[in-house]
Amino acid sequence: MSIQEILSSKTGAFRAALEHFETEAAKIRTGRANPSIVEDLLVDYYGSKTPLKQMASITVPEARMLVIQPWDQGSLPAVADAIRSSDLGLNPADDGHVIRLSLPMLTEDRRKELAKVLNARAEEARVSIRTVREDAWKDIQELEKEGLIGEDEKFRGKDDLQKEVDGWNAKLDAARKRKEEEILTV
Repeated sequence: MSIQEILSSKTGAFRAALEHFETEAAKIRTGRANPSIVEDLLVDYYGSKTPLKQMASITVPEARMLVIQPWDQGSLPAVADAIRSSDLGLNPADDGHVIRLSLPMLTEDRRKELAKVLNARAEEARVSIRTVREDAWKDIQELEKEGLIGEDEKFRGKDDLQKEVDGWNAKLDAARKRKEEEILTV
């Protein structure tokens, strides 16, 4: 195995860390309605916990409103209960056919709080990226111990690895900044 093979084998793990952050960031509420806020909510559906996205269509008819239409009308009360008991702080309006969620304007304090949550999630992603970097560095050191590469090549590999990590951290930071602007925009 070469240094380039080690680096390319870790690309998937770097990408996974970034994608996980983006998924988690999408769940953080901004001033605009987004189906990702509720789609992973677990609903008690005939005795089993089912993600809302598997049992209803979620649409955004207006900038600050979500409409949830369960495929089984009998599950409407269960969906409403799941939303009420979640930590979203939303009050569902059930008209017998669909559930409407009006998202109130965020206060300045709540926006700052959400930005802190976002930054904590970004730090978790940075930790994941560092963990992948450490694994790759151990692999590179192992190549030197086995005599497959020299010391100079090992340190060139370390530099290449750091450039790769810096690139993924830059992508992460760009995604974080985009979401932070979204959160802080009134």
